[in-house]
Amino acid sequence: MQNDFFSTEEFSARQKTGLRRAINHAAQNSPFYRRLFDEKSLNPDQIETPDDFANVPFTTKSDLRQAYPYGMAAVPLDKILRIHASSGTTGKPIVAGYTRADLECWAEGVARICEMAGVTSKDIAQISFGYGLFTGGFGLHYGLEWLGTTVVPFSSGNTERQLALMQDFQTNVLVSTPSFAIYMAEAARELGYNPRDFGLKIGLFGGEPCSDAMREDIENQWGLKATVNYGLTEVVGPGISGECLKTRGMHILEDIYYPEIIDPENGRVLADGETGELVLTPMFKEGFPVLRYRTGDITRLIPGPCPCGRTTRRMDYITGRSDDMIIIKGVNIFPSQIEEVLAGFPEVSPHYRLVLKKDKGFIKDLEVQVELTPEGFTDSFQELEALDGRIRQRLRSTLSLGPRVKLMEPKSLERTTGKAKRIVEEQA
Repeated sequence: MQNDFFSTEEFSARQKTGLRRAINHAAQNSPFYRRLFDEKSLNPDQIETPDDFANVPFTTKSDLRQAYPYGMAAVPLDKILRIHASSGTTGKPIVAGYTRADLECWAEGVARICEMAGVTSKDIAQISFGYGLFTGGFGLHYGLEWLGTTVVPFSSGNTERQLALMQDFQTNVLVSTPSFAIYMAEAARELGYNPRDFGLKIGLFGGEPCSDAMREDIENQWGLKATVNYGLTEVVGPGISGECLKTRGMHILEDIYYPEIIDPENGRVLADGETGELVLTPMFKEGFPVLRYRTGDITRLIPGPCPCGRTTRRMDYITGRSDDMIIIKGVNIFPSQIEEVLAGFPEVSPHYRLVLKKDKGFIKDLEVQVELTPEGFTDSFQELEALDGRIRQRLRSTLSLGPRVKLMEPKSLERTTGKAKRIVEEQA
């Protein structure tokens, strides 16, 4: 297995070789990229350095949807061993196809991410991600097996049985979304268990953003070390980056994924430390290659070395999505800003919902539905009114806009075994 302690020169050499291979393979074998290079009059042989690579056009989610189902393929279909796809809830699904070499490289990358988080071959990992077209379950499954870890492939749902098997099998690593880990802790307490008694030591969380408040809540309830990792179907799946035990950002596997941060408005490549949209190029993919994919995720590349000694650059935690930005009366708002405000109130649970009131396609109003904890819930109208006022004041100070706040009873918002659905649209 590759290590993550290469010198800067070694990384540069690997990236130069990897980018040349990715560009040539895509331009020669993918009908999509062959047509794109012809339209832009680009000669792949003249793209030799990262600076030259900035001349390659971006690939977008729209491009991948229009290529459905096999338009991105760069090998004969009989060389594709597995197909994954996005949910397709907002349009045609995005399809990813993998050759045998793709699957092996993906699994090894995920194994490196798990090893960074402290997982070893002596551990037992329970996967509570869904299996199927979603890449999360299979991605972590084969990566953990590559590492030699024992895998319990439970999938999502059936929380009571999840908890029973967690005890019976002596699981000590949990793989899930952060919101499902919180939900399982709630369910354990309702069944009369103390989550800390389960013996979990490491959490590998992904599939959705994990705020500091969520991380603290998970660690306090389960008594484990919570780590987050990042990936997306369009590029490969999970395992693009992940935290080491220092939890100072997510190390990118730079020898197989080439990262860039761009200004989402004009596409200009930004320097390390500047915040913008993450662009990724997997340098190994044979089946469905992707060049300069615009992820839509807002982050930055953290300058300077990590205390763990690894030399891979780190990406900061995702603060929002360029397409998730809410614009109300000319004010730009990210859901993560609201979550950060709510985390400052002990009376509030990690569960919330943003209801966008729309009229003729425009957002006219925002209602923040806030679920109270059992301890924060009270019959006193005065106390609830005072809490409502403090939340609205803090939101107005942070957002420069005062959304409506609706306090909800404990456990009144829908729970999910996958990604939490935070935003709901309604017609005004």
